[in-house]
Amino acid sequence: MYFAALLARTEDGWKASDTELDDVETLSDLADLAREASTDDDTVLVLIEQEDAWFGVVRLDGEDDPRIYVSDAAAAARSSYGEILLTDELLGRDPDGDDDLDALDLDGTEDGEPDEDADDEEGGGAGTGTADSAVPHGPVGDAEVLDDLGVTEKELRALSGDAVGEIAEALGASDVLETVR
Repeated sequence: MYFAALLARTEDGWKASDTELDDVETLSDLADLAREASTDDDTVLVLIEQEDAWFGVVRLDGEDDPRIYVSDAAAAARSSYGEILLTDELLGRDPDGDDDLDALDLDGTEDGEPDEDADDEEGGGAGTGTADSAVPHGPVGDAEVLDDLGVTEKELRALSGDAVGEIAEALGASDVLETVR
């Protein structure tokens, strides 16, 4: 089960709204949705959580590019909402994918060339995928995304369970978040 909420910082404190992500297909769509919740280009946080599997924080400050943190990239990659956050840039991938290296297996052979180790009984062939198809287990992104708001990198990395609730509590926004849960 997923939960997603927008927290917008205003002069009067944090304002929360739950958000429906069904029509969001890209990070750009998500950023546009978040900016609509903002007044005067204030800070907006998009908090997304899948029950104890992973959580993500997207921060927008005015027209700046979104800053993203995902607690477990591999778990998020198995989620349609997580895939929105896991951009090529965040994962350190070449977005064009037109490198000559893409035609090489990890063992250095080109696609279509026989791998001499493939017939090895012990399965010693290393060419089982491409380097840019791997998604790391564990956190990715800007772990300092909430530092100036009172949640340090160490605290963010240590969150589990109800991470969204813990973030809201640290921001002083747990009451407004509860109104949209």
